[in-house]
Amino acid sequence: DEPIYFKTENKNISIEITLAWSNTYQEDVLCFTNNIPQVDGGTHLAGFRGGLTRAIKNFIKKEDLMRKKEVEITGEDVREGMIAVISLKMPDPKFSSQTKDKLVSSEARPAVETLINDYFMDFLLANKPQAKEILGKVLEAAYAREAARKARDMTRRKGLLDIGGL
Repeated sequence: DEPIYFKTENKNISIEITLAWSNTYQEDVLCFTNNIPQVDGGTHLAGFRGGLTRAIKNFIKKEDLMRKKEVEITGEDVREGMIAVISLKMPDPKFSSQTKDKLVSSEARPAVETLINDYFMDFLLANKPQAKEILGKVLEAAYAREAARKARDMTRRKGLLDIGGL
C-alpha cells in the first residue's frame, strides 16, 4: 500500500516521517537532520523506535486484540520488515562527532516520540484494514521469535540430558 506519512512543526523542530512495512525481515531506517544523513541514528531514532512500539502496544490494548496473554511484543517485532525515513529540521543541532554520524540533541527524542504516539495511533484507528496487516506482521514476528526461543531451550535441555547419561 501507500507509505504512511506524518509531518509536524513542534517547538522550532520540523519533523517528517515516512514508514512502510515490506515482506523482508530486516529493518531499514534512514535518519536525517537538516538534510545531513546520520548513519548511526541518534536521539530522533530512539524517539521513533520508542514511540512506534508504544503506539502499537497501546493500539492492541485499546482494540483488545490479544484476549489472552499469548506473547509479549517487543520493539524488534514491531520493526521487522519496516522501511522508514526520519527527517528533522531544527536550529543548532548537536552531533556526537564532527562527522555528524549521530544526533545527540536531547529535544529531538520527545518531539519525535510525541509525533509518532499521536499521529500513528490516529492512523491505525482510522485505517483498520492497513492496521490489521501491520499487526499481522508484528504478531507473526513475535510468534516466530517465541518459537525460536522455545526451540533453543529444547536443544539446550536435550544436550544437558545427553551429557547426564555418561
